[in-house]
Formats: sequence, structure tokens, C-alpha cells
Amino acid sequence: MTIIEKHTQLIKEEAKRLGFASCGMAKAEHLDDDAKRLEQWLNKGHHGKMQYMENHFDLRTDPRKLVEGARSVITLTLNYYPQQQQEANTPKIAKYAWGTDYHYVIRDKLNQLLDYIKQHIGDVQGRGFVDSAPVLEKAWAQKSGLGWVGKNANLLTKHSGSFFFIATLISDLDLIYDDSFPTDHCGTCTECIDACPTDAIVNPTEVDGSKCISYLTIELKDALIPGEFHDKMEGWMFGCDICQDVCPWNRFSKPNTEPHFKPINEILNLSRSEWEAMTEDAFRKLFKSSPLKRTKWSGIQRNLQAIKQG
Repeated sequence: MTIIEKHTQLIKEEAKRLGFASCGMAKAEHLDDDAKRLEQWLNKGHHGKMQYMENHFDLRTDPRKLVEGARSVITLTLNYYPQQQQEANTPKIAKYAWGTDYHYVIRDKLNQLLDYIKQHIGDVQGRGFVDSAPVLEKAWAQKSGLGWVGKNANLLTKHSGSFFFIATLISDLDLIYDDSFPTDHCGTCTECIDACPTDAIVNPTEVDGSKCISYLTIELKDALIPGEFHDKMEGWMFGCDICQDVCPWNRFSKPNTEPHFKPINEILNLSRSEWEAMTEDAFRKLFKSSPLKRTKWSGIQRNLQAIKQG
């Protein structure tokens, strides 16, 4: 076994020990095809009012501009599929947001992984990214052999569906690169396209973000959700899982084993009237470490009005 093979094996074994569901490697290079697709998506205005998507285009499409001397992109996934379910008739919240904010959880694991690499390999330069930096995670995941981008624009796997987070570690370390995932396995299935109440999936793998319920309930910062969507919200107060819930591949999803993703009781049980009666102070205390804090108390109240009027 060569030294590069040893380094690759060491990283994958440590990633597994840290709880990551999968780990793949790809050569750090410019993403030519993805750059074209991103440019077209932006030109169509599919990012809505997410102006930050227009920034740092060159960084999004070339990891070598994020980490000097970058040679490898390590992509990792972390399962968040819950064992529990929300009570019937409660305002719906996307499953990823039921426990502790994943940014905290994954950032800690990435730091541990990078520390381990430095301890066992040497003076390695690298940076970890979790959904909050200009990185095309799904493109790198597919290039790393971890899955394919489905018609709902989520990364899909044959063995566990799509209920997982994607994290990226860009490093100046040479590694053995995995083969890119060869093809998609969606076939003629259109379950996600047919189920989307706002028709946000405009083409296979292409989502008009400005119509997506997740965008409307989280990313959109306007005082009101446009009235045209009120009767299409289907009870979603924060995020949306419709296109994942109907995906046939998610019948293979298994409950996660991450303690930090244990659901907050209020998320599973509070009725609409209890959410509406919640004070801003109570919201801050209950959800100080939750993804729900991103939309703030005022955003939750706005979203409740939209689904009530619908």
C-alpha cells in the first residue's frame, strides 16, 4: 500500500468513527459544467432574493481559490433521518431542523477530522465547510462517488435516500480519488415533480428557488409570504420535506444515531395555537441551538399566518 493509499484509508476510517455515513475524495479542480449550470440558474432568477448566491462565483466553482494549494476535496455525509414523527395537525417543520443546529454538530466533527489528519499525517492545510460557504457540495459529492443529483436537486443514494447533510473538507493533501457516480437512478419517476405544490421543480434537477416552500419559509425575509402561495403551503411552517418524503429511494432511510439530532419536544408536539401564543423570549430560549432561530420568532409568526390563511 502506497503512502497516498494509507492516507486515504486513514481519513475514511476516521470519518466513519466520527459518525459520518460516507466519505469520498475528488481532485480539486475547476467545475466547468457546474459553473455553466450555476450561471444559467442565476440568470433565470431562480435564486429569488438570495443575493448571496451571486457572490463569489469564482470561489464556488474552483476550490483552489478557497484553499491555497488545494489538491483534494473530501466530501462527507451525515444522516439526520429521525425515528420519531411530528404529532398530527401540528405546523410542519423539515426533519433536518428537529434537533441541534447541524452547523454546530458538523463543524465540530470536521475540526476533529482535520486535527486527526494533522496528528497522523503531518502539516496538512485544509478548511471545512458546512452549507455556509461558496461550495457546490452536491457537485463534489457526485464527483466523489457518493450519489447522484435527483430530479428534486437533492443528492440521492441507493442505500439511504437523501435525508443527510453534506460537508466538505478541502485540503492540500494528495489522495486516491473515487470515481464519479456514473449515472442517476431516477429513471422515469416524477414523484417529486408531481408532488411539489408550488411547481418549484421546473426541470429535472432544476429548482426555481423563489417558488420553493423552504425558500418562502426560511430564506425570504419579506414581512409577508406572497398571497399566491398561501393555499399551497400544505401546513409547512419551517422548510419542506415533500419532495423527499415522496421519493421512492427514501424508503431505505434509517434513523440516525447522532445524539445532537434528538428532536426538541416542542417541535414534535406544539399545536398551531401554542406556536402563535409563544413569546419571543420563550422562542429564543427554546430554540437557541436550533435551526429555527434562523428565521427568528417574527418569521415563524409570519409563516403561521400564511399557512392559516391557506
